[in-house]
Formats: sequence, structure tokens, C-alpha cells
Amino acid sequence: MTDLVLREDDAGLALLTLNRPDKLNALTVGMFQQLREHVRDIARDDSVRCIVLRGAGKCFSAGHDLADIGAGEVVPSRGWHSETLRLLEKLPKPVIAAVHGHCYTGALEVALAADFIVAAESAKFGDTHSKWALTPVWGMSQRLPRRVGIATAKRLMFTAETVRAEAALALGLCEMVVPDDRFDQEIRQLAATISANSSFTHAANKQLLEATDARALDAGLQWEVMESAGTGPDMKERIAAFNKR
Repeated sequence: MTDLVLREDDAGLALLTLNRPDKLNALTVGMFQQLREHVRDIARDDSVRCIVLRGAGKCFSAGHDLADIGAGEVVPSRGWHSETLRLLEKLPKPVIAAVHGHCYTGALEVALAADFIVAAESAKFGDTHSKWALTPVWGMSQRLPRRVGIATAKRLMFTAETVRAEAALALGLCEMVVPDDRFDQEIRQLAATISANSSFTHAANKQLLEATDARALDAGLQWEVMESAGTGPDMKERIAAFNKR
């Protein structure tokens, strides 16, 4: 079977690469099946401390494969694509979407399921559902406004405009922009920085943020106190190492 999503492990980093470069990594059911398998494997793999999702070749992904849509693609169940991205989003480990080149529509929905997006200067984002008389079912209507605000999300969805990396940074769609010639290096350095910190705390923070997103402040503060995961198994070791410096 062709590896439509590659996995490379390196010192706690799991690098997942969308691998249809000849088709600009256009997303198919087969790609999602392999992505889902990798996500499930990573969820059980304690050696993985950070995940980076990116695309092979010229871009992250040009989006949902329109040829597949036109041919009437068969999915295992209704909402299966959305469920797969939710599994990615709920991994108890930091997930970075590393975007270069095109990141349109379905590809943007995939990237938004990561904890945050790092963009190369060449990155271009857009939601083109309205160009094709399609409606989002992979999460665009929920994650995009949470990232950029509802008015900006409406503008991007209604106009189907393309947003370049620096503009995406200003909107809060991505968290940082780096030159293309340093993209791999910067992504790996960021992943290494994250991996050096406590996996226990990362998992706890993701759970707290997920549970209290959009709640009233007082309710969120109470949740944080009552549902705190406490201290991690490596807390004493980390503090002792710091005190020895």
C-alpha cells in the first residue's frame, strides 16, 4: 500500500507528512484512513512528545480532492472526516501544523485541528467552499471563528479570498512565520523546545483549555482549581536538576 501519510520519529518528535506531492497533497479518503491510523498509534506511544503535521513537495495541501468529490467518494460513516480530525485535536500531546505553500479549504480544516499553525513565508490560506457550492463538514465553521473571530471568519468564508502568511499572522490564524529556507530547521527547533518540557503538563494544559474554552471566567477558574491534574511524576526530578545548576 502506498504511504499516503508518512511517519518519521526523531527524539520524541513524530513528523507526519501528507504524501501525494504529485497531486499537491489533495486529500482523499485513503489519506484520512492512514492519518487516523497514525493518530491512534501515536496516542498509545509514550515516546512521542510532540507531533508535527506537514506536506510533501510544493505545499501543505491544496485541499479536498475535487476529483474524489465529483466521483462520489465513499466514507466509512457520516462525519468520519470530522471525527478523524477530532482525534488529532484531542491527542494529549502538542500538535503543530507546519504549513508551506497552499493550504486551502479541507487542508485548512486539517491545519486548524492542530494546536497551532506555523507558516512558511510561502504559505497561502483560504476557504473556498463557497466557490464550489459546498458547505464545511470537517470543522471549518467551528474552528475558524474560534481562531480569528466570527466576523473575520465570515469574511474569509464569504469571499473565498487567499490570505498570505504575514496577513494570516496578523489575523491570528497562524502563530509565527519563518523563511522557507529555514522552515525545516525552525520547525524542528520548536518541536525540540516543546518536547523538552513536561509531557504531563502539556496533556493537563490541553485538557484544561479544551474543557474551559468559551466558558465564563469564574467557571473556568473554578474548573482549573477543582480539576487540576496536580504535579507530574517528573516534577521532583526537574526541580532537583534546576537546583543543581
